[in-house]
Amino acid sequence: MQRMIVAGLVLALAGAAPGMASDARMRGLAERAVALALEQDPTLAYFTGLPLQDHGSWADRSPEARARQLAAEDALLAELRALDPETLADPAARLDHALLTERLESSVQGRVCRSELWDVNHMAGWHLALPPVAREQPVDTPEARAQALRRWSAVPALVDREIANLRRGLEAGYTAPRSVVRRVIDQVSGLAAAAPGDSPLAEPARNSDDAAFGEAFRAIVAGEVNPALARFGRYLEDDYLPHARETLAVSANPDGEACYRASLRMYTTLDRGAREVHDIGAAAVAANVAEIGEMGERVFGTRELPRILQHLREAPDNRFESEDALIDYTRSIVARAREASAALFLAMPEQELRAEPFLDYMRGSGTSAHYEPSGDPGRPAYYRIDSEGWADETRGAAEITAVHESYPGHHMQFAFSLTLEKTPLSRMSFNSAYAEGWGRYAERLAEEAGIYSNDYARIQRRTWPARGMVADPGLHVLGWSRQQTIDYLLESGRFGADETEALVDRMAVLPGQLTAYDSGGLEIVALRREAEQALGEHFDLRDFHRVVLEQGAIPLQTLRRNVEQWIAQEAAARE
Repeated sequence: MQRMIVAGLVLALAGAAPGMASDARMRGLAERAVALALEQDPTLAYFTGLPLQDHGSWADRSPEARARQLAAEDALLAELRALDPETLADPAARLDHALLTERLESSVQGRVCRSELWDVNHMAGWHLALPPVAREQPVDTPEARAQALRRWSAVPALVDREIANLRRGLEAGYTAPRSVVRRVIDQVSGLAAAAPGDSPLAEPARNSDDAAFGEAFRAIVAGEVNPALARFGRYLEDDYLPHARETLAVSANPDGEACYRASLRMYTTLDRGAREVHDIGAAAVAANVAEIGEMGERVFGTRELPRILQHLREAPDNRFESEDALIDYTRSIVARAREASAALFLAMPEQELRAEPFLDYMRGSGTSAHYEPSGDPGRPAYYRIDSEGWADETRGAAEITAVHESYPGHHMQFAFSLTLEKTPLSRMSFNSAYAEGWGRYAERLAEEAGIYSNDYARIQRRTWPARGMVADPGLHVLGWSRQQTIDYLLESGRFGADETEALVDRMAVLPGQLTAYDSGGLEIVALRREAEQALGEHFDLRDFHRVVLEQGAIPLQTLRRNVEQWIAQEAAARE
């Protein structure tokens, strides 16, 4: 009997050894990928919660650094493809394999865009990272303060590299759209003009009790950072703007159509072409319009979309009387949404969320309302309210945006992810289809939870979704003009004329990103319907949300696999 037990143990260990060896290889690949990402851009650590020793440098986007990065990615991908995921025993290793495969394959496919050569971007440009980094910059030790001084003294060199990249781009035929360049000039000029005592870039000085450090840091902002940013703004105005492209379509750049397909893959994690995305979106828009007609007939006595939208715009109780009124109302919605969302989840995150208007340098630049995460659970995250357009905003639209960005939307999702036991690679991984798809799903979920105060929001919730899936490929690949795109987006009634102009410029510099919201949202809704149908009365919405959120930002194919496995397990447990 003893010999049989020993033999069984030997066989079990022999069977486990290949899995253990594969798991170790996968851990090594994941560790190298994380180290590569942090080496390329150390500031990623502030928004992912990853540990970091070097707080004194910026992302290096020089041609030499990029060549090293691409070579390292190629080596990682070759080793990853040689590793059979079926040999992985550890679930964390299997997840890391899926995450790293998507990360590397989409990066390789996206190289055709040469994004570093035309990074003049009012939505996600390098300059927009400066204020959040300043806010998160550690200054609690003498070494950390020395690193802060070193990092911010290097801003002029950072500006030089970015100008050099743009010059190389112009020589090779890569440019940003002219309308976007003007917006970036406004943003950069606003940052450069801020007095050191008030500048968001002087946050490290305000966060330290070391008076000598504070004085030295403010001197760097005044004498080095602000002049460098002003120089970048002058370069854009005098040298770049005259050569920027008039058209918005990325297809105007070299290999633009291939870039668009790669961008779709990067943002959605799905291999779809422009026409397929357009057609899926058009079908979803048609379904939404049909629902709006039914609701409009009940609320306003008409099924005609233009008349329904007119009623929404003109209803006195759907408007704001001031910017402060919009800000106060948004904060009340965030508080109500948090309270109502508690019943939808097994647990609520504790990280604070602050709803605040744009910082001064962002005002008038066309930036959308957005969520600013913090990778430190002890620091607050921010919902930046686009309050400038309060005169054109409706209460219904304000409610929809608030739940999208706060609860049960982005803050619920991101703050919850900080509580998870995750590998460093999964903590760093992100894709728009998962994140924005959850945000879109949250808009629907808020209606179920009774967060919306009236039918205005419930109707307006249906006017906008999936239109990005139609207009984005239309603009970039299918030949739509700027005006045609604007006209189609205005049909939704969700945004005013100025907001729509800004939205089209946003689409221009983030090709494919606007399709991610409903690519992800439609998939989460489809998975929930499958679960409800399969499990019937045993379906638990809170448990479904746990499954969707429990691994953080994952590719949509991985999300589908996880949910289908959960459905099968729940169904088997009921038999």
